[in-house]
Amino acid sequence: MPYILTAPATLKACITLPASKSISNRALILHALSGGTTRPTNLSDCDDTQVMIRALDHMPEVIDIQAAGTAMRFLTAYLSVTPGTHVLTGTARMQQRPIRILVDALRTLGAHIDYEGDEGFPPLRITGDRLTGSALTLPGNVSSQYISALLMIAPMLPDGLRLRLTGDIISRPYIDLTLQLMHDFGVPAAWTAADCIQVLPGRYRDTAYRVESDWSAASYWYQLVALAPSLHAPEVELLGLFRHSPQGDRRGAELFARLGVHTDFTARGVRLTRQGTPPARLDADLKDIPDLAQTFVVTCCLMGIPFCFTGLQSLRIKETDRIQALITELRKLGYVVRAEGDNLLRWDSERCPADEHPAIDTYEDHRMAMAFAPASLVCPGLRINRPQVVSKSYPHYWDDLQAAGFRIDFT
Repeated sequence: MPYILTAPATLKACITLPASKSISNRALILHALSGGTTRPTNLSDCDDTQVMIRALDHMPEVIDIQAAGTAMRFLTAYLSVTPGTHVLTGTARMQQRPIRILVDALRTLGAHIDYEGDEGFPPLRITGDRLTGSALTLPGNVSSQYISALLMIAPMLPDGLRLRLTGDIISRPYIDLTLQLMHDFGVPAAWTAADCIQVLPGRYRDTAYRVESDWSAASYWYQLVALAPSLHAPEVELLGLFRHSPQGDRRGAELFARLGVHTDFTARGVRLTRQGTPPARLDADLKDIPDLAQTFVVTCCLMGIPFCFTGLQSLRIKETDRIQALITELRKLGYVVRAEGDNLLRWDSERCPADEHPAIDTYEDHRMAMAFAPASLVCPGLRINRPQVVSKSYPHYWDDLQAAGFRIDFT
């Protein structure tokens, strides 16, 4: 059922953020490849991580990862080097998300993968075997999850892997995150040039690893501080974040600083307050932080800050077509956002009549729900349809909003 949100007059909160989904799912794959017994701790309790845990723990013949894109990509590679035959499938939307580039790369290395339905899309039938290839070339503008999936199994190859990326490399921080975790689990892997990564053969170490809180989840609290009335001095403390985090979405704090949200690092995490004057306009390349695109697009519109965001080419193939979803839902709030091609969104202050009682559709996309909920600070009584989608990455999001003083009514 839809939620109706009423924001508090004053925003003061201390929030324990969920653990990072990105780190959790990588750490689980590396732990499984190590063959060790020391499971990573502080794992995310989100849907995407829970389906990964169930798959790795039970390894059924048919593995349904539901809507978990990370699990689909990582498990495709993992199952290719793991004994047995498995069918990897997911939701109807997951079966529309392309995976040919990863499958072709794995086949080049010697993997046995067949399509059970439409060519180029899940479900996949995968028979694990010893792969023999040692070199790949991929376009750098593909999903970083393809690249991370290949990197994590690379030590299992007899000669390791030399991976060359051509053209513009998007989401580089997510690749760097994977390399950092591989190092933490005992395998040397590094950039040898601006476009080339070398992974040596070896075995992962059974490692005691604790997962950091999620910087992607933090972005919605930055957004709330940015949109809250400055007169009431909003302040939010977020627990479990590290100053020197390997997460690429840590860069969101830098962009929010330009919007007037100041970050103080503490012994427990970060404290957010309002400082400075927001800019007259914000232009930015988001290719390294595409998961924060919805956050910044919604924030800038509601702050009245024109923008041009580029580097959004991966948004069309996420849980939904996020570019079209943003354009559609922001019109309900009175903002005319325009796309140019597949990698650019802009708003030049163009307005349209807003819906009298706007209800935001979430398109089975957790980030649509979480990025639009803070709009209730500007649009009292905002409705969010299918709010339960937040379970994909931040199951306690609505509980945390209520703890921060938001009222949630049901229709």
